[in-house]
Amino acid sequence: MGVTRTDLFTEEQNQLASLARVLAHPARIAIVQHLVNANACINSDLVQELGLAQATISQHLRELKEVGIIQGTIEGVSVSYCINPEIWNQVKAAFNQLFNSYIDKQNCC
Repeated sequence: MGVTRTDLFTEEQNQLASLARVLAHPARIAIVQHLVNANACINSDLVQELGLAQATISQHLRELKEVGIIQGTIEGVSVSYCINPEIWNQVKAAFNQLFNSYIDKQNCC
C-alpha cells in the first residue's frame, strides 16, 4: 500500500479526513454519544456502558483525545472525560460546511 500524499490536499481537507478517520469506528461513536448525553464521564462507566475491555476503551479514548474531540482530567485513580466544546464546534462546522455545500440537482447522472 502506498503512502498517502497529504501534501496534495488542503490543510482543511487533511484535518477533516483525520477527524473522519477517528470517528469511523462504532466504539468511538458510542463513546462520543455517551459523553454528549452524560456531559461528563468517568472511564470505568464506559466499560460498563459499552461492555468492552478497559484496555480497548482506553485505546479509543486516546484516539479521540489525540484529535481533541474529548478532554480529560485526572482525579486520583479516576479519569473523567468530556466533550471539548471548542473542538466539537470546529468539527461540527467542518462537517456542516461539507454537507451544506451540496446542492441537490435532480438530473444527476
